[in-house]
Amino acid sequence: MLGAASSSVPVATLGRVTDAGPAAGVGELGAALELGAALRRWAPEGVAVVRVLARHGFGTVESGQLVAGTASGATAGVLYRGALDDAVLPLAAAAVAGPRTQEAHVAEATALDAGLACAGGATLLGHPLPAAPAAALGEALEGGVPAALVSVADGTGALVLTGPELGAAHGTLGAAALDEAAADAARGLLRRGATTTERVTAGDAELLVDLWVPVPSVLVAGAGAIGEALVAQARLLGWGARTETSLEPVRAAVAAFTDADVLVLLDHDPAFDVVLAAALRRGRGFVGALGSRRTQAARRERLLAAGLTEAELARLRGPVGLDLGARTPAETAVSIVAQVVAVRSGRAGTPLAATDGRIGG
Repeated sequence: MLGAASSSVPVATLGRVTDAGPAAGVGELGAALELGAALRRWAPEGVAVVRVLARHGFGTVESGQLVAGTASGATAGVLYRGALDDAVLPLAAAAVAGPRTQEAHVAEATALDAGLACAGGATLLGHPLPAAPAAALGEALEGGVPAALVSVADGTGALVLTGPELGAAHGTLGAAALDEAAADAARGLLRRGATTTERVTAGDAELLVDLWVPVPSVLVAGAGAIGEALVAQARLLGWGARTETSLEPVRAAVAAFTDADVLVLLDHDPAFDVVLAAALRRGRGFVGALGSRRTQAARRERLLAAGLTEAELARLRGPVGLDLGARTPAETAVSIVAQVVAVRSGRAGTPLAATDGRIGG
């Protein structure tokens, strides 16, 4: 059994790309972008990944940790804060040629120096990742899209699943029936809504599944009580959240949006139309705007005049939020995050009693 428990954490962990300098100061989303970019860049030349097959000790650690590497020794990502690098980095280069496992042990002092809770050991699995699955996984990590990497426990075969429902499959475990069983297992884990590393059984095969579920990051554009309540509600859910009141910081943030990002525009100033237009044309993330129906209608006319299409405007959630009868800023914040959850899950936000589908995702 893996000791790595599920946890609601952003994609990947803090990483570095050894052929491009350290990623010092990079947040977890930035680390995912770097790891994804490296996978895409290296896919044509041949890339391997190193994953944790089993562990004991170390205390609580994040799931979904991964190191990618090439035969030339370039690596991206990190396992257990780098405490296992002496074993991981050579394994990443060697595994390009074929799957292999390796035991790694970390003494108490080394573990504590790395920021881990205690000493421990791990069974590491290194295996090749073919070009198409590597590129698909890299694109998903860069784009803030849910993704899963599934392999047989001995590293033979690799299947990458991407998309909000893990509907796109890349690669194979060697048999169509096993691929289908693996996809079902990964989608079952996805319903928990958290990044996780699991060992699962599918028929006679034991599989290792790494699943990455991006945590939403909310950008509130504008000041006020609703914005404060929205930031508090987002953080209560474990999401990232921040507030910007000036146009240029909002424009810069939206230009880098992934599918995990959320824009909630509170400011009614028409100057922010350029932000909405850019976000809607980019087609990434959740885009919502507060305001009365009169405000929404005026905004819509301005955006149409600016050249947006009906299809692009259809992505704008305005007035943002579900119809919960919210009266206070805190209740309005609940209605907004509820809509974000529903959209990310592909649900309509209707009462559970009025539906006959799966409860809880």
